[in-house]
Order: sequence, then C-alpha cells, then structure tokens
Amino acid sequence: MCPYGPLIPEPGRPYPLGAAVDADGVNFSIFSANATSVELLLFDSDDSPPSHTFVLDPLVNKTYYYWHIFIPGIGIGQRYAYRVDGPYRPEEGMRFDRSKVLLDPYARGVSYGDNWSRAAAGSSGDNAIQALKAVVTNGETYDWQRDTPLRRPLSQTVIYEMHLRGFTADPSSGVKAPGTFSGMQEKIAYLQELGVTAVELMPITQYDEQEVNRRNPLTGKPLRNYWGYAPIAFFAPHLGYSASGDPLAVQNELRDLVRALHQAGIEVILDVVYNHTAENDHKGPTISFRGLENIAYYMLAQDPRYYRNFSGTGNTVDTNHSVVRRLILDCLRYWVSEFHIDGFRFDLASVFSRGQDGEPISDAPILWEIESDPVLAGTKLIAEAWDASGLYQLGSFTGDRWAEWNGRFRDDVRRFIRGDEDTVRDLAWRLSGSFDIFRSKPSYVSYRSINYITCHDGFTLHDLVSYEKKHNLANGEGNRDGADANYSWNCGVEGPTTDPNILALRSCQMRNLLTILFMARGTPMLLGGDEFARSQGGNNNAYCQDNPVSWYDWRLMESNAGLLRFVRELIALRLRHATLTASYQLGSRRYEEMLHKRLTYHGVQLGQPDWGTKSHSLAVHYHGVAGDGNFYLIVNAYHDELTFALPVDISWRRLIDTAQDSPDDFYGEEEAPWVSGTQIRVGAHSTVVLYAPPRC
Repeated sequence: MCPYGPLIPEPGRPYPLGAAVDADGVNFSIFSANATSVELLLFDSDDSPPSHTFVLDPLVNKTYYYWHIFIPGIGIGQRYAYRVDGPYRPEEGMRFDRSKVLLDPYARGVSYGDNWSRAAAGSSGDNAIQALKAVVTNGETYDWQRDTPLRRPLSQTVIYEMHLRGFTADPSSGVKAPGTFSGMQEKIAYLQELGVTAVELMPITQYDEQEVNRRNPLTGKPLRNYWGYAPIAFFAPHLGYSASGDPLAVQNELRDLVRALHQAGIEVILDVVYNHTAENDHKGPTISFRGLENIAYYMLAQDPRYYRNFSGTGNTVDTNHSVVRRLILDCLRYWVSEFHIDGFRFDLASVFSRGQDGEPISDAPILWEIESDPVLAGTKLIAEAWDASGLYQLGSFTGDRWAEWNGRFRDDVRRFIRGDEDTVRDLAWRLSGSFDIFRSKPSYVSYRSINYITCHDGFTLHDLVSYEKKHNLANGEGNRDGADANYSWNCGVEGPTTDPNILALRSCQMRNLLTILFMARGTPMLLGGDEFARSQGGNNNAYCQDNPVSWYDWRLMESNAGLLRFVRELIALRLRHATLTASYQLGSRRYEEMLHKRLTYHGVQLGQPDWGTKSHSLAVHYHGVAGDGNFYLIVNAYHDELTFALPVDISWRRLIDTAQDSPDDFYGEEEAPWVSGTQIRVGAHSTVVLYAPPRC
C-alpha cells in the first residue's frame, strides 16, 4: 500500500530529465526514441513488487523522444524504476526487453540490498524484485556553510590518487566507519599533514560490484569489482561507500566529506568513467541504457548485434551522440553544483575523440562542450589521453584547458632509475616539462603535464622496486591480466627478502623515484599509500581485490616512518619554492628562456651532459626565480659512485641524499650541511639535491 494515499498522475513535462521533486510531487522524464511503451514503477522497498505501475500514454505522456509523467503526493525517498518495451531486433541494434526493470540514467540515488542480482538482469524472466531502484533525492537544503571552490592553481597542486574504500577499510585505519565517505573524513588530518593539496578519488559513482563474478583460485574466496570502473549510475554516489547504507544519507555523507576537505585546504577531483558501462558486451545484463535506447547510448559494430569495444570492457559509450553529450554535461554540472567538486579525471578520455562510427575525429563536440561550459569554467580537467584500442593522444589531446596524465613520464623515469640504456635525454625532457611530447600544442603550459611514477593501474612504488614480474594469479585470469611492461627492477630478489643490502637499495630507489617526481616541471601525482610503501604483493592489476591486498595498512606508517617523513618533506619543499613550481609555456620566448637560463644540464663535468647510450647520470641546475634560491639535482643510476663538479661562485647546502639513512636523507634549508669544495660525490643508485639560498 502506498503511504501517500491514492496517486492520480498528471501528464508531466520532458524537462528536466530524471526525477524532479517539488512541493506537490515528482516529475519523471526519460529519453527513448524507439520505445513503443513505457511504464513507471514505484516501490515501497528494494525487495518488494511494484506498489504502483503507471502506463505512460504516448499521446499524453510523450513529447518527441521524451516520456514523462508527474505523480502528485510523493516525494524525496521514493524508489522507482521503468519498464520499457519496443522492438527486439539485435540485427538493427535494438534490444528492448519488457521483462527487465531499468534504472533511470539520471538517477541521483540508487537503492539496493541483497535483492540486487546481476545474473537476473542478464537472464530471461522478470527481475522486478531483483533489480536496482532509483531514489528521488534533493540536495538543495544542504548547509554548505559558505563553502566555495578553492581554485588552487594547477601549478601549485600536488595530487594524491586514492581508492576511497581501500583508504580506511583495513582495521589498522582505526576509523569508526571503515571504507566509507565518513571513514575518509576521519583521516583528513593525515592528508593535511602529508601536505597534498588535492585528492583524486577513484570512481565513487554507483558501480556494479557484481560485475566480477569469480573466485580467487588461491583461496577460493569470491572476488568483486573493487576499483569501480563498472559504472551504472553516473549521477549517484556509490551506496557501498555509505556508513549508513541509506541512499539518501549517502548524499550528505559525501557532501560532508567534500566540505571538510575544503576546510582543510584540499580539493576534490573525481575519476569519472563515461567511456563504458557495466552492461558489458552483447551477452551482458540489461540494467539501464541497453533497455532504454541501445542505438543511442552505445557505439555499435558494423554488425549492430555487437558493440565496438574501445574500452576493453565489452562496450563503448557513444559520447558524441547528442543525447549522451547532454547527459555527460548535465552530470558534470551536477557534481560541481550540488557537491562542490573541484575537478575531474576522465578515464580513457580518447574515447571522447571518436565519432559515432568509432573513427577518430578532430574537434570532438563533447570535448569542446566540456571545455567551454560556464559551470565547469573553474574546474580542473584531466585526461587519460588514450583508450584500450590504440588511440594514443598524449601531447595532442584536444583543447586549451586539458591537463594530461603523462604516461611517458612514468615509463621514462622508471627506465632511467632501473639502469636502462639510452634514457638520459628522455629523463631531461621529463624534468623540463615534457615539451618534446607537447610541442604540437602552442598553448601548452608545463603544469598541464600530470607527472606520476605509479597510479592505481600497475605496481605500487614498493612493488616497483621489489618485483620484475606481475603476480596476478589471485585475480582468477591465469596471470594474463595487467601490464607486462612494468619497467621495474627487484634489486636482486623477487618479492620479500630479509637481505639488508637489498632492502637498503630498494629504499634508496623509492626515494630516487619520488625525488625526480617532485623536482620535475609539471604537476606531481602521488599514488596513495606509496608514502609508506604500501604493497600489493606484486599484483599490478588489483581491480577485483577488495581485501588486504589492496587496502592501506596503516601500521606501515610506523615501520616505514622514514619514507613517510621523506615524502612529507618533499611535498613541503616543492610548495615552498617558486623555483620548483615555475611553469613555462610552449611557443613563447619564456620557453626558450627556460631551456637556456632557467634549466641547464650538466654531467660529471659542468656544461657537459652525457647524452650517450651508456650514460646513467644527469645533473640539472634550476636557476632561482625572483626571491628564491637555486637548486641542483644530481641523479646517478650507475652501479658505482660518481664525482660531479658544481657550479662555481655558489654556496650549496645538501638538502637531499638518498644514499643516506633517515633522517640524514633529508635536511631542512636552514639545517642542511654546507658543501665544501667544488665537487660532490654521489653514491651508486642515488640522488642528491643541493640548495643555494637567495643572496640578500
């Protein structure tokens, strides 16, 4: 029985899409161009049959492609879904199925419990009880306490990429609500002390954990989608990250987190996934988009029974279809307006550069619309400038605002540090802002290179120096998943060891990599947990490991306190000195000035960098900007110590020496020992940073 009494529907209106609540009731609107009938279902609970079914009359409840209805007397918290009927002709790309209950693509909240069954959504028969339900929400009443965007310049930004659940899921986190938005809020003081200025959250919109349906062959325990790259509701916070488990309360739990992070001076960047959905390939379940208008939401193959798969997950969203473009823009605006999100990292963003036939296009409409949208004008836009089918656009991604994940930085720095040949010149380019990669973009500024050594996808920093091969058997894919080219070096032993010499070398290598990351021109991104050497046991693709393999072990803060201190000091050093955060634009005299006056390269002898194939060392002089001092970075990836000549007439302090144990590996500017003479010895596989205070 409906708690609101008799419900007498009205025609409704086509805008806005989704569920819009007012004082009198709720308006519902969805897009479907080829449906022959649409039913709105209301539910009293997740696991009950519909309490009300409203059949929409196409003469009354349809305006062009939009089906709509207004239901007086209901409000916030109402669960709802749709049945949509139409032609089932896969050979024409149409996959309507009236037996399937569908989630609203504009659902702001999603409700489910043990009732949800992905299997039921993918098999024959009615799944009304086992389906996901959308929930009517309203965020206009939230008290933001005068919260405003921080608008920190990208040049002054340090990004911390993290998995929200994994951050506090382990009991060692000590939080009251582990694995939730509230649990993360309890750890804000830690992030503040670490010194990062922005958190980049792996997907926090509603995704399907059941998208992985296997067991760990080593333990027999079930696996599930953990990373979140299986979206099903782009507008809804993931219910699994709620401390209360309430689809309404989770809205404000996320808002509370964002507001608290802003109060701590930390911005929030969301990793958003618009390139595919959890409905997967032609054998996948019908959850939402497929049953509403398959030919609009997805790129179909030449044989429309199948999907183009530029995402590697079975389907590809048709991001340049006009209806999908509107959905993406509405979604981004929603996160900025209703949740005060500061920026977005777009997963496999090169999919946005593909037309409806899948072919790459220039000036893709969706990219220009995002870049020029007034609501998004102050947000950070970061592209993963490639897709899973070989469209690699690093350095050529469309637009004048977009920053780009610099995968070349990751690979080139790794190769140099592990001692590969012919890597010195590439290292020099990465340190200078990767202008060789971005030379085709006259508007490019060096801070738009998002530099990273590690990210969620691949080895952690600890594992990068501890494993030469991936160890992914626990994922249940026969160790076939995950990248094979990791450019890693185990320092002599694969995996765990008690050998003190190997452990010391690994520690030194981690600090070498981190030092280069924070000394390089561009915007540094740190993988969460690397600051205290979090390990995944050599698993470089832990997307299905919602367990201690992926969770942050906070006990490492004590056992690896020296590394944690080192990272804190690195971040603080970078943000204190304009010389280290200075940015330069390509195609201008400032760029030439940077190369010849602001950054100069040396080898063991001044003015003589060794660009040879066998070279494994480089020295870089960062000439001080106005009011700041000089820095001298020396990296030695050779297997023996080397002696480097130093610029004359400059008094240097030794800030960093990764060959030393903590705390002697990092000194403050005032306490750092002076360097005597005109030369300095740099240990094998180590890095030194010198600092010369500005002259009065």
